[in-house]
Amino acid sequence: MMKLDKDLEKLLKRAEKPARYIGGEVNSVIKDPETVDVRVGFAFPDTYEIGMSYMGLQILYHILNSNDRIYCERVFAPAPDMEGLMREDGRQLFTLETFTPVKELDILGFTLQYELSFTNVLNMLDLAGIPIRSKERAEDDPVVLAGGPCAFNPEPLAEFIDAFLVGDGEELLEQVCLARKGCDSKEEFLKKICKMDGVYVPKFYEPVYKEDGTIDHIKKLYEDAPDRVKRAVLQDLDKAEFPVNNIVPFIDTVHDRSVVETFRGCTRGCRFCQAGMIYRPVRERKKETIKSLAQRQLANTGHEELSLLSLSTSDYSRFEELATELMELCKEQNVALSLPSLRLDSFSFKVLQEIQKYRKSGLTFAPEAGSQRLRDIINKNITEENIYSSVEQAIRLGWETIKLYFMAGLPGETEEDLAGIAEIARNIMDINFKIRGRKGGRFRVTVSVSNFVPKAHTPFQWEPQNRPEQFIEKHDFLSGKLRIKGVTFNYHETETSNLEAVFARGDRRICDLLERAFRLGCKFDGWSEHFNHELWQQAFEETGIEADFYNYRRRDYDEILPWDIIDPLITKEFLIGENEKAKAAQVTADCRQGCAGCGINRYAECFRGAELKISGKSAPDPDLRRSVDGLGSNQKQEGGA
Repeated sequence: MMKLDKDLEKLLKRAEKPARYIGGEVNSVIKDPETVDVRVGFAFPDTYEIGMSYMGLQILYHILNSNDRIYCERVFAPAPDMEGLMREDGRQLFTLETFTPVKELDILGFTLQYELSFTNVLNMLDLAGIPIRSKERAEDDPVVLAGGPCAFNPEPLAEFIDAFLVGDGEELLEQVCLARKGCDSKEEFLKKICKMDGVYVPKFYEPVYKEDGTIDHIKKLYEDAPDRVKRAVLQDLDKAEFPVNNIVPFIDTVHDRSVVETFRGCTRGCRFCQAGMIYRPVRERKKETIKSLAQRQLANTGHEELSLLSLSTSDYSRFEELATELMELCKEQNVALSLPSLRLDSFSFKVLQEIQKYRKSGLTFAPEAGSQRLRDIINKNITEENIYSSVEQAIRLGWETIKLYFMAGLPGETEEDLAGIAEIARNIMDINFKIRGRKGGRFRVTVSVSNFVPKAHTPFQWEPQNRPEQFIEKHDFLSGKLRIKGVTFNYHETETSNLEAVFARGDRRICDLLERAFRLGCKFDGWSEHFNHELWQQAFEETGIEADFYNYRRRDYDEILPWDIIDPLITKEFLIGENEKAKAAQVTADCRQGCAGCGINRYAECFRGAELKISGKSAPDPDLRRSVDGLGSNQKQEGGA
């Protein structure tokens, strides 16, 4: 570890949680910068505690640093107290590994996990002494990259980012970093990498607008740039690099545990869910690989908890075997096992009963909607019988805390659907009373309601979002209906949900809004204590940007959308079909029961069970699970930049 200079040491003595900024943790990587070809900063636009809980950082940090030609260092957004001290002292943003000013790196790559982190991206560039607009940077400034789920609509950041990496990052990011060496200019580098699947260079495209503000066409400014950018897809997840020497923070982080990704993608097809669309197809790791990674990671980190990572843990094709063997492994090593996102069937309860013998934490259900009709509209393939039978089983087994997640403002929602949320909570309280009688007085139900935000590349990407006054009216309605003894009601703030939608479906003109808000002092917008609605209103007024255009109008199927430049490998025809089925409250079965025709089979060869390979163009037998191997195109869930 490189030593702190005396000035920085003095600064840290005045900062809250100085361990956020000193590096040197167990398993962090120290190289001699003089011996590498490319120096990369992996930048997480939030505090250390949040960034170090993100498994994608650990994955890409490990992959890049396994290459002797690359040195990857970490960069986080300083907390407001530390930023104030740095600006007062003239200290620029630096890396944790060597305390090198970020401005001296070759590449700076941001991960974009949440739209409300965008002002932090600009603030970090400014704190690093790097011009925030790409066109204003000099040749000796770092190339600024960005990836992650928000890169699937790159346009609201297009004026600030040199290149976006879209899709799985494990192979792509390393290729891009290695391409930097040997290019005499940034222009040469960008022209080289734009030909790779998954790389979008905004300066090579220019949107042309109609008088009504919609996009007429996308003008291509560099002939060799692709017409559309195919997302990058990792071909074989089981053989992909995965870290076992994870960095162990000195201070508590949001998730302080060992994590192994079991599979990537989801087959359930919820129509509001962006992750379920953009991470297709499902790709699994072998059970033996998962166990080996878990054992080695626990041995190398000393963590006291192991968690599995996926969009739906119990959808893993050999879940029962895996869970049983991991329970035994964790019992032998006195390690807690966490299995999030379980489908609460009889086996899952057996697993939960085993891993929570002595202290039962809360159980979480996500009905999403208060009526079967609305659950069919959003393609949430669960029934009230599924909910109530699972709750009854949980209560009989001793659980005393149930959390329920719903959404407000979903397409097709009525007041009856909202009333159904309260009815579900009341019925659960009644079930508890019938089983436990007065002994069940400690039983608690928490109802959490988030606001629907239409996202790119989903069947609901054309749908309008509720206006602020509509959300407020719905929250007030639910507050009245949920005045039930033993029930707690939480809901998401309206202003942040509406702002999130502006960035989720915005075009390149949103860059001016974002910069103005940053100049006014907006940052850490995802934190309720830092979000400043008045400053954002001022930014909207001064730039002439209207939320109505981006949030509250229904878009036609033939409208060119800002994110159409990105090819997610699922077809727009499929998304339109799903939107039409939603209007008719028709459901689409889980992909594991048969191909739904989303288009990913153009790029994938699927297999059934663990061994038998079949043609990617054929639908698998309905009763057989499947995962995906050997994609035919050099195309993240957690591995994105």
